Amino acid sequence: MNRRFAHLNATALIAILPLLLAMSSKAGAFRLLWTQEATIADIHAAIRSKDLTCRQLVQMYLDRMEAYDKKGPALNAIIVVVPNVLAAADELDARFARSGLVGPLHCVPMIVKDNYDVAGLPTTAGSLSLKDSMPPRDAFQVRKVREAGALVLAKSNMAEFARSPYETVGSLLPGHTRNPYALDRVPAGSSGGTAVAVAASFGAVGLGTDTGNSIRGPASHTGLVGIRSTMGLTSRDGIVPLFLDRDIGGPLARTVADAVAVFDVIAGTDAADSVTASAQGRRPDSYLRSLDTDGLKGARIGVVRQLFADPEADPEIVALLERALADMKLHGAEIVEGVNIPEIERIPPSKLGCDRFKHDINAYLAHLGPLAPMKSLDDIVASQKFHPSIQKNLLDGQAVLLPADQNPSCLEAAENRLRLGQGVLKAMDDARLDALAYPSWNNPPRLIGDLNTPHGNNSNRLSPPTGFPALTVPMGFARGTLPAGLQMLGRPWSEPTLIRIAYGYEQATRHRRPPASTPPLP
Repeated sequence: MNRRFAHLNATALIAILPLLLAMSSKAGAFRLLWTQEATIADIHAAIRSKDLTCRQLVQMYLDRMEAYDKKGPALNAIIVVVPNVLAAADELDARFARSGLVGPLHCVPMIVKDNYDVAGLPTTAGSLSLKDSMPPRDAFQVRKVREAGALVLAKSNMAEFARSPYETVGSLLPGHTRNPYALDRVPAGSSGGTAVAVAASFGAVGLGTDTGNSIRGPASHTGLVGIRSTMGLTSRDGIVPLFLDRDIGGPLARTVADAVAVFDVIAGTDAADSVTASAQGRRPDSYLRSLDTDGLKGARIGVVRQLFADPEADPEIVALLERALADMKLHGAEIVEGVNIPEIERIPPSKLGCDRFKHDINAYLAHLGPLAPMKSLDDIVASQKFHPSIQKNLLDGQAVLLPADQNPSCLEAAENRLRLGQGVLKAMDDARLDALAYPSWNNPPRLIGDLNTPHGNNSNRLSPPTGFPALTVPMGFARGTLPAGLQMLGRPWSEPTLIRIAYGYEQATRHRRPPASTPPLP
């Protein structure tokens, strides 16, 4: 049967999938389903019915990495595959045989961005300078997903030290990470490796980080869902920092339900990260309860046209946004026009942040202990083991003398962020809004090497400086093949509301489709 249908592309296979499933055995049925991007629920159903073992599932993903990451389309998304992952899968199979699924993420193979500490593996932040840097323990979020039964399958490429929102290139792994929907285009940055790996089904879900863009931007460029939480709801412990006052870790996934399944595990307080003390009593028992197919009904969604009225915005992206608004209205949402946030124009983006990298990275390196190969940013700069594109960033960071709590530019930025947050809340309160909506990017993914044409990045405009939660969900394709994302932002701690709206929209539209460059393996 594989030979008979070998000539069909991924889109055609989707159309005939019900017929193929009917013709197949149970195990064969799951294989075909998996090649069309099985969800966590699909995986667990197959394991429960004993149509699939954890080892078999992991081997399927390893086979796809082998076929497509450095060969074929050569996506260049993976830095390292966890060496003992099949043995870990065998252990989960044994535990399942004794007592069933071990947790809500049982045998969910995860791709982890290489700025998360994973015990037993180097954490490089995409930099040759840290290729031998071995953390003493797992990052908090890695520990939580492992406790829930997930398998860390591989660590993914990233823009070095998370410095670029526009492309995924560093000094550790030669070459750019490629967008699987258009191999000559970028997946954005800095979590582009995780996004590409999840989009191409190298893993079921992934963990990325977002300082200005880097969960939501790559998710938008690769047809994924990405969640950036309220600042304080998720721990930053064990994540290599860029700017700690903006850094957040979170999920990238092919569906809202899968992203929320991961988010439900990682959200909450952590004694090792004091910022999460504010989350005490804030999270519901389960974010999964917000997965409501009627989540759009009655939701009041404000359109922030200030963010995409730019004449450089791509007409096809704007048209997709207009269609998304119409679809949400069709399914019960109230779309509110005329939303205006004066602070967007009054406060320049350059005045909303400051360079605190030296002090934050030095504190991270200190927690690695006396055997750490790099003890400070000075050591990194002296090593010269970094990509030329970030040299100026590193030198500028090295020149900053004062820590953030004494730095006038940081103190001014903190005041401006507070003003922007107050402006956003006033606009939402005045119009009685549940969420704000705008394109995650105003323009399609750029060509690799192009840093001059308009980028249209909106992800850094509101969420990181205010600390408010935002997520992106697929809203279709420009030029027929280039993914675009719909971004929604809410009040602090309003993740349940955002999840309801995003899930309702996803279920009503179902824009996600797999990339043609990584079809099902024979």
